Amino acid sequence: MKKLTIYFPTGIAYFFILLFCYASISKIFDFENFQVQIGQSPLLSAYAGFVSYAVIIIELLIVLALIFTNTKRLGLYASLGIMVAFTVYIFLILNYSEFIPCSCGGILEKMGWIEHLIFNIVCILLAMVAIIILEKEKERRLAHYISLMISVIIVNIGIVTYLFFSSEQIIKKENNFTRRFLMHPTLEKKQLQLSDSYYYFAGYDDKNIYLGNRKFPQTLLTLDTALAGKRVTNISLDNIKHPFRNIKLQVKAPYYYIYDGTVPVIFRGRLGNPKSKTISFNEAYFNQLIVLDSLRFAIRTQSSKTKQFVLADLNLNSAGEKLTLYSDILQKQIDGVFDIDGNFITDGFRSQLIYTYTYRNQFIVMDKDLKVQNQMNTIDTVRIAKIESKRLADGIHKMSAPPLKVNLRSAVHKNLLFNQSDLMGKHESKKTWQEASIVDVYKTDENEYIGSMYLFKKDSHGVSDFIVTDKYLYVIIDNKIIQHQFTKPITKYFISGEAENRSKE
Repeated sequence: MKKLTIYFPTGIAYFFILLFCYASISKIFDFENFQVQIGQSPLLSAYAGFVSYAVIIIELLIVLALIFTNTKRLGLYASLGIMVAFTVYIFLILNYSEFIPCSCGGILEKMGWIEHLIFNIVCILLAMVAIIILEKEKERRLAHYISLMISVIIVNIGIVTYLFFSSEQIIKKENNFTRRFLMHPTLEKKQLQLSDSYYYFAGYDDKNIYLGNRKFPQTLLTLDTALAGKRVTNISLDNIKHPFRNIKLQVKAPYYYIYDGTVPVIFRGRLGNPKSKTISFNEAYFNQLIVLDSLRFAIRTQSSKTKQFVLADLNLNSAGEKLTLYSDILQKQIDGVFDIDGNFITDGFRSQLIYTYTYRNQFIVMDKDLKVQNQMNTIDTVRIAKIESKRLADGIHKMSAPPLKVNLRSAVHKNLLFNQSDLMGKHESKKTWQEASIVDVYKTDENEYIGSMYLFKKDSHGVSDFIVTDKYLYVIIDNKIIQHQFTKPITKYFISGEAENRSKE
């Protein structure tokens, strides 16, 4: 028994020396990967930079404390504390996390989460027994070292629990540009080869998705939602003498709309019928258009007075003034043109309009009457557009230096904004960034970041367009359209209810 009291604490000290040496050294040699994995932890994402260094430093300090006789007692208490912290972390991961992340280096890579939880509990018990034997050998009072062990346990439980709740708040509400990648948010189901790489999404309904073509702008391609059947419509215009420069196509059942804001003209035809008729001519120049109903549109135009981009309502049903400008929605920072450039989209399910700035971390949520409901931020930190532009004598603005793009394109459906970002966040893999596009997901009714997903390149080609429906994310990459089915990490955030009737007009 006496030998046990002499050798057991020393043996446990050697065990922890080997354990923490192995764990810390393995993290150091694969530090970038370790930091990326910590960044994807649902508990520690917001503190990935600090925690990744702190864990290694603490493990090495514990090793030093355990080596020397005078500090062995301190090292055992520290070993108890860190093993309690690791155990609480795994318990929270298994029971309160939205998903189970990948391993974080060291021995954890060799074990499953449950096995590691059991291993940690055994380590805690060994540390406690070693401390009790050592304290008895020094003839310290039982109440003293029991209360000290309890204090160490409570403090470490409190630290990990605090990190968990505060990290969730920071990631979802006050993000410091740390992405959290959702676990399998989509499953790739099907691919379809397109005739060329000039297609873009023009709209969708319950049965079909519709594509326009930049090279052949009067071509409407209709695909069923399963990508099994397709139909090509070659649209004819009732007036082809306009000086067209930028013809685009949009579908809102039961009609399709073909338009060019540089003329400006809008044609409308019924789906299935190739003949379209002019419904608007010379009423408003525009560079972006959203169909609200059969004769009403939300547009982005340029003010003749200020030369700045503004949003507007074009109502062809109006007996009086058809165009109403809303000059206070888009906020100027530099030139009122490039600095407020962005992507104007609609959520047909909720009749919401979303404007996502291209060069800064902000998007605006509006109702169909262009009344601002929310102004929210994407998770990057670019609040002021980083552009340089000059206004020429004729009033035209031109870029004088390459700009920093923040948001490339976006889609919105059922209360969720899917935004393709052009910036790499903290603690992300550079290799993966080069192989995939990043889509960040946000709620549109409150300031909350849901998570991110990868859309991997095909044959070195990246995403050129995407659209979101109830069940699927459709992506165009080069001359392919890929169907991804949403899984629970996304669908659980979709709002319920009935979509607006797309065929009532």
